[in-house]
Amino acid sequence: MTTRGFTEIEAEQVAELIADVLDAPHDEAVLERVRGEVSALCKKFPVYG
Repeated sequence: MTTRGFTEIEAEQVAELIADVLDAPHDEAVLERVRGEVSALCKKFPVYG
């Protein structure tokens, strides 16, 4: 997270995404939404920007 430059806001978002998956590990709608949000975060904060 620090390598990508995440702030406290993004760290909280990641924690919420993890919790969403842990709450519904077999719900494809939840998994697809989380994948999309993770992808957006990775694009916004590339490893070597």
